[in-house]
Amino acid sequence: MENLLVIAVGAIFVNNFVLSRFLGLCPFFGVSRKTSGAIGMGLAVIFVMTCASAITWPIYTYLLRPFNIEFMKIVIFILVIATFVQLIEMVIRRYKPDLYGVLGIYLPLITTNCAVMGVALLNVEEGYSFIGSVVNGFSAGIGFTLALLLMSGIRERLEFANVPKSFQDLPIAFVSAALLALAFMAFSGMRL
Repeated sequence: MENLLVIAVGAIFVNNFVLSRFLGLCPFFGVSRKTSGAIGMGLAVIFVMTCASAITWPIYTYLLRPFNIEFMKIVIFILVIATFVQLIEMVIRRYKPDLYGVLGIYLPLITTNCAVMGVALLNVEEGYSFIGSVVNGFSAGIGFTLALLLMSGIRERLEFANVPKSFQDLPIAFVSAALLALAFMAFSGMRL
């Protein structure tokens, strides 16, 4: 039995999908301009990563592996993730139109967000149990949200900073993300 605390801390801090594995950078830079958008995107990613982990693990374990068609996992995982994202998009559009307006084009990007695909693939590659996979998916979503919130706070503060013209907007965001990733590297020396 794997240690769920180690999986959770590892997914949030040590192996953060954005700041350590550099997955999901497009929505990371696109939605991190404002904290409100970052919170909405973070919650949607947590939901999708958790649900994708909960569904892809049994599909892989009870369908793909017994029939020796593990090579189909990427195609199947893409279908599962796309289905969940479309479901989330329809629900948010119907019940939370202001949140849908804030997320705009970035909500469909969850479908092709490689961090969501990465967590589903990592669950089977690491050999996590069902509970371990769900904890890893949820924790990876928390880590993604943490990175988004930290970056949105930095970018909101940078709006009032005296940044040279050539570094304004995305260039300073890349520099800030690199410094944030360096700060998160300190967690890689943790021992639990």
